[in-house]
Amino acid sequence: MSHSHEDLPPVTTEVHDNSWSANLETPAHADDLDAVVEQAVDAVEMTTAGNHVNLVSHADHGHPETYLFDALEAAFGDSVSVEYVQQCGCGGHVTRVHREA
Repeated sequence: MSHSHEDLPPVTTEVHDNSWSANLETPAHADDLDAVVEQAVDAVEMTTAGNHVNLVSHADHGHPETYLFDALEAAFGDSVSVEYVQQCGCGGHVTRVHREA
């Protein structure tokens, strides 16, 4: 079931001039894969060059390589590097996106 993306609070409202983690693992994210991808792109946009954001995605969507990697490459091209870090104990997944300097 898909919900309006406007109902989901933003993953961040500030530019991060450091490395940080974005929580894309809430129940609302579990229900809406499009929102996960949209907010992942937003999180990367809000991360300054030379830093990374860890995107923590819900287990319900499976491995992020199947839905997130291509979307990030399409949005950012060579200005980012995408790396799968690990699966969390809770089943979610951590993907690190580094903004190139």
